[in-house]
Amino acid sequence: MSRYRPPRAPSTALITPEGEARMRSELHELWHVRRPQVTQSVSEAAAQGDRSENAEYTYGKKMLREIDSRVRFLRKRLESLKVVSQPPSDAHKVYFGAWVTVEDEDGQPSRYRIVGPDELDLKLHLISIDSPLARALLGKALDSEVNVQTPTGEKSWYIVAIDYP
Repeated sequence: MSRYRPPRAPSTALITPEGEARMRSELHELWHVRRPQVTQSVSEAAAQGDRSENAEYTYGKKMLREIDSRVRFLRKRLESLKVVSQPPSDAHKVYFGAWVTVEDEDGQPSRYRIVGPDELDLKLHLISIDSPLARALLGKALDSEVNVQTPTGEKSWYIVAIDYP
């Protein structure tokens, strides 16, 4: 068995101002709060003596590696992202950052915001611009029908409302 992993498809490098603020907040929390706490606990565990059988030391070092890895990812990702803070010139069509209300064939409304892949959160109704539904919605106007191939078959939605924050 090899360690080869196929490369990921490149994700869209767009983010909303709110998403950027959340990522910067996470970076600040990791670097200025959590990392100093874990570093302190590791140094205390190291002072106890034999490190080879010291679970606190081993766990602390593992936590430091995870924090450092996440910090590196966040810094690199924040450098490459483009913050989209301006609404589009044509607010009657669906573009990045739009809140879109759609109705399915049964008349059930759903409301989603199209955001960058780093902001994806279905509990908050934030869908990635790379998702099949978002790709189908992009560029469509009010009262348009959108067909999306889902794992359970093709589904249709109608665009009921488009709002930009």
